[in-house]
Amino acid sequence: MTAAASRAPATAADYSWTGASPSLFAYALEGGYTLTLVRGLSPAEVLAVVEAEPLGVCEGFHGLVFEHTELLDAYGYSPDSFLAGAFTVPGEGGDWTLVLEFGGDVGTRPRFMEALSAGSRAVSHTSNGGKPMDFFHWYEDGELRTTFEFPADRTGSTPDALNAVMSELGLNPTGDPDPEVDEKAAVFALAERLTGVRVTEELLRDAVYVTGEVSEEPLG
Repeated sequence: MTAAASRAPATAADYSWTGASPSLFAYALEGGYTLTLVRGLSPAEVLAVVEAEPLGVCEGFHGLVFEHTELLDAYGYSPDSFLAGAFTVPGEGGDWTLVLEFGGDVGTRPRFMEALSAGSRAVSHTSNGGKPMDFFHWYEDGELRTTFEFPADRTGSTPDALNAVMSELGLNPTGDPDPEVDEKAAVFALAERLTGVRVTEELLRDAVYVTGEVSEEPLG
């Protein structure tokens, strides 16, 4: 039995660390992030699909932040590309690759997510920091099944497929948000319900990230 199968279903409380102060994830929330989970592909395979130029590996979350700021500095803080860091993590149905970017958008590009989820599943959630704008995407077999910025305003081929679990997590799919619910924590839990991957502060802190540089989408 896998760890995912043996533990209780994820709740928002399991991800309260994302909004804690201090929190490892504060950097990601303040500046923007994309976290993508892909089943059945290795980190190198994922980076190849998203057309990343391989850069090697870096140690831990803080190493990834350092490499990210080095890249920003190299581009004079007007980057033509961004850094993606990936590592393998166990989940439902086998190994998954977790991809983390600061200011990147791999998990929101349809052509990438369609390719990454072909014959499998890919899930992503994002924040652009500042405003913020936060999105969730679930792809299955190359198809966008459910996506939303606001839980009550969903699209995709099966926009209502997650309604029951969303309600259970406090993400109201039919009305106004519950001010008592940490929606970011709930979205982390929703991603775990779809992947079996438990993302912890320690997991992100200690991972060895395979990195690559991904070009920004051309304007127009």
